[in-house]
Amino acid sequence: MSSVQIAAQAEGSAPPIQDDVRTCPVAVIGFSASERVALGSIFGLSARRSPRFVPFLPNEHKAPELYLIDADDERCDAYLKAITAKGGAIALVGASARGTSHPIVPRPLMWTRILKLFDDALRLAPGPLAAATKTDRVLVVDDSLAVRKFMESRLSLYGFDVDYAASGEEAVSFAAAKKYTCVFLDVILPGMDGYQVCKLVKKSRSRTSIVMLTSKSSPFDRIRGTMAGCDAYLTKPVDEEKLLEAIAKFVPVHVPIPMIV
Repeated sequence: MSSVQIAAQAEGSAPPIQDDVRTCPVAVIGFSASERVALGSIFGLSARRSPRFVPFLPNEHKAPELYLIDADDERCDAYLKAITAKGGAIALVGASARGTSHPIVPRPLMWTRILKLFDDALRLAPGPLAAATKTDRVLVVDDSLAVRKFMESRLSLYGFDVDYAASGEEAVSFAAAKKYTCVFLDVILPGMDGYQVCKLVKKSRSRTSIVMLTSKSSPFDRIRGTMAGCDAYLTKPVDEEKLLEAIAKFVPVHVPIPMIV
């Protein structure tokens, strides 16, 4: 097989990665244009963790450590035969593993599934990056310790500099002192509620994205959030997949995906 790099524009640059963080080049074979956009966001998330998965680039890497193949592509069997002859770990996305024992996940592409698929294919355990690699500051505002701990456990894997507030007044104080890329904000808080906090933060930090965390999902509540200036809602209990989608959207790191044909 020959390698052909298709140009893609990166909408952001990956955070700096320390030399001791393992980097695993992944050759992406097949997939639609829209799926490659989604994979670009997934690789962007991966750039914030260890091990770090990156698209394979012939001029930068000796060889892929992993081949990610579209198992529903009619050319999949030919790809599998050629790659097996070369050697290398293989992971599949699609309806069938084509009679192989390679790890596989079904469509649609989901952040958590794909990152776990990468880890499983190479038998690696995910871990946090060192503090020196943290480049984006995030604020989590919730009076529930359980929610704050959940958010801490998920955000810690992606190298964010995270502050936590348990009240609206504390959140406003944090936002006045620091510039945040994104704020995850509970609606129901002691004292000042989330809508009031959102208005105040947006007034002074208009470029800060605000994602409301709420168990209130009625159209009226969403209208109130929109009027307050929030950018998105996450319904509690927070789903990890939706959380990663929000991170990819509001703290974006996109990387180009070269095509292997």
